[in-house]
Amino acid sequence: MDISTIRQQAFAMPFTNPAFPRGPYRFVNREFFIISYRTDPARLREVVPEPLQITSPIVNFEFIRMPDSTGFGDYTESGQVIPVTLDGVAGNYTHAMYLNDHPPIAGGRELWGFPKKLANPSLQVHTDTLVGELDYGPVRIATATMGYKHHALDSEEIRKGMATAPNFLLKIIPHVDGSVRICELVRFYLQDVTVHGAWSGPSSLALFPHALAPVADLPVLEVIGARHIVANLTLALGEVVFDYLE
Repeated sequence: MDISTIRQQAFAMPFTNPAFPRGPYRFVNREFFIISYRTDPARLREVVPEPLQITSPIVNFEFIRMPDSTGFGDYTESGQVIPVTLDGVAGNYTHAMYLNDHPPIAGGRELWGFPKKLANPSLQVHTDTLVGELDYGPVRIATATMGYKHHALDSEEIRKGMATAPNFLLKIIPHVDGSVRICELVRFYLQDVTVHGAWSGPSSLALFPHALAPVADLPVLEVIGARHIVANLTLALGEVVFDYLE
């Protein structure tokens, strides 16, 4: 295996059998359960990296079912996304993600810088209730509920919001000596979004402490509302908008 072959073919680890394929990455019937809540603004400021700015002490706790995703398979993930602005443009910063499938953990970290860890989230309908649950090992760290499809939302308005809002990540890759080799603020967008339906309903969210999955460090002070969305979309690759090492 010569040097030119390595340069031409290398894109992910391990070289001879990457954990995920090259994109694009298309998601069909992706199901979102998003609970918006008010939290402690001081805690929020501690975890949102500059140059991103916080406009209000809001967190979106998400449960996402992905039954059909190109290259990644069938999996579920959960986590916390924080509304932010960059240069006056509103977007979202992904603070934490927990999921149950290795390829999107590896791909999410290596390509974009998603803060993904292995856990066991689930999203199901129990009779008349949409239920999201997140376990880290044997320990429950989040439970969310919503009345199932109580009120229809404007699908086109939801689609525009998903397709136009920038999303931000803090990508960190260490050097072989343990120092930081890459430390960047990455921006990406969702593309080719089709919303099949969107709904709201009465909702609740409970977070529980855990040493290695500290979702409760952004405590729930007030649940503001919830959305249930089913959509097709393409996860676009990213771009660097700030390099912390320069």
